[in-house]
Amino acid sequence: MRRLVLLLLALLAAAPALADDALRIGTTMAPPLSVPDGSGLLDILIKEAFARTGTPVTLVTLPSERGLISAASGDTDGDINRVAGLSSKYPELVQVDESNMVYEFMAFTWRKDLSVRDWDGLRDLDVGFITGWKILEENVRAKSVTKVDNAEQLFALLELHRVDAVLFDRWGGGYYIKKKGVDAIALEPPLATREMYLYLNRRHERLAPLLGRALKDMKADGTHARIFGNKATAP
Repeated sequence: MRRLVLLLLALLAAAPALADDALRIGTTMAPPLSVPDGSGLLDILIKEAFARTGTPVTLVTLPSERGLISAASGDTDGDINRVAGLSSKYPELVQVDESNMVYEFMAFTWRKDLSVRDWDGLRDLDVGFITGWKILEENVRAKSVTKVDNAEQLFALLELHRVDAVLFDRWGGGYYIKKKGVDAIALEPPLATREMYLYLNRRHERLAPLLGRALKDMKADGTHARIFGNKATAP
């Protein structure tokens, strides 16, 4: 009996420490969706989903490629927003089955003469995109490709006319063009439209269905629409 009492006391003493042991989910600096202070639209969505499962979470800003590698290696506990199917390449990652949002992958250009309607339309162009965006790394075949670490660098390339076009999501591209005052446009239609998903390191696999249910409930009860202003594809 004495041993049982001591064990229960030890577990009770450890409980506050366990509650403070928040999961660390990697995200990329990509306003207006994700920013270091956690006030981005996607930041708010993911923190609410974790809160509904009773799981404390901290968002960690990392370069896109490093964020994916860190989640797969277990240095962080997951990655905030990726295309479907990455578990086949990164078996250490588990995809939450309900999507966060829809991404429209766009070409942004300063050239008024360009018309790009699909991936093949990039073949004769100098393009830029962020290292670690797997859908772009798998599909882009261009005259030249310049890869950078973040959106600031990407839209600096566009502003300086170092490339013909940069590839980014509609939300973020619109934000940076407005912020920097770049004389550029988004070429329609999108190169691709994809559902985007939260991934967890496999050691947290039990949380995946709970987070999927939380995201589904947020769409049903209007929380998702309120966060994204009733439009989850573009500002």
